[in-house]
Amino acid sequence: MISAIEFLERAADLMLERGQEYDSEDGERSMAQTVAAFNVITGNILSEQEGWLFMLLLKLVRQHQTEEWHQDSSEDAIAYAALMAEAWQKPQDDDIEITFTFSLDDDEE
Repeated sequence: MISAIEFLERAADLMLERGQEYDSEDGERSMAQTVAAFNVITGNILSEQEGWLFMLLLKLVRQHQTEEWHQDSSEDAIAYAALMAEAWQKPQDDDIEITFTFSLDDDEE
């Protein structure tokens, strides 16, 4: 049986591992950019905190839909809850800056 402390430690390790793979040495920090892209595509206004809440709910629903326990869903849910708590501490910034870069091929000029 895995203790609560062990779950917390594993979730912290996973955030660092995934951050190094995908984002930064500080750990998982992709949600702000993800929700910014989502908002542009859908016209919605989703906050970083709501992005983490969405992912947390996804993991909880997945776990609830099966009778078998999935360790990774539990670890991810803990990590998402921690990232959501961290995001709540940030001041709300309603200004989203998105930069698009377009280039024409030499043939199209």
